[in-house]
Amino acid sequence: MLSVDVAKQLGEFSLIVAFESTSRVTGLFGASGSGKSSLVNMIAGLSAPDRGRIAIDSEVLDDAQARVHIAPHKRRIGYVFQDARLFPHRNVAQNLDYGRRMNGLARDDAHQTRIVDLLGIGALLTRRPAQLSGGERQRVALGRALLSKPRLLLLDEPLGALDQDRRAEILPYLERLRDAENVPMVYVSHDPDEIRRLAVQVVILKAGRVAAFGGVELLPAAY
Repeated sequence: MLSVDVAKQLGEFSLIVAFESTSRVTGLFGASGSGKSSLVNMIAGLSAPDRGRIAIDSEVLDDAQARVHIAPHKRRIGYVFQDARLFPHRNVAQNLDYGRRMNGLARDDAHQTRIVDLLGIGALLTRRPAQLSGGERQRVALGRALLSKPRLLLLDEPLGALDQDRRAEILPYLERLRDAENVPMVYVSHDPDEIRRLAVQVVILKAGRVAAFGGVELLPAAY
């Protein structure tokens, strides 16, 4: 279970959010500037709440009152950004291996083969990022995050920089990931159709507040 009850002041913008989710995929929906990325950055540990608490299952990651703030690299959380953020000087195989090595994990060839097959990137392993399409780069970024064996995966607008054809290409891989891997996800988007396809529960943010929380039927028909 992901439990969030936080407040943070960001200049003139205030973020006050509370929810608990046991869903395999929790959608985080809202317009640009509603606080989605600021919230996932707190879950990832890249920033700390001014007040409140974040926990995964029984482990507290942040507790402002108790002055607890677990460092990002100790949270076992994978983070996939809108831009894939691959290392341009490393090939796909080396990029994939980065998450495992940075987390001090032993090599697990069976796990790597399963993830590579799941994401359909086996033919890309010797290529550099500059030789990949946008959709291919995002699939590699997903693979790198998964090979770090996270207990939670944050996807912050992972299709936001892609055109419609590339979005249609990668969405089935995200659905396959949801169904095949036992890794809870927080999926951030301002596109209700993406969240409707992937999520079970949705948090709708508006101006830094939770406007609604519940099933995907809360999402607007068009946005």
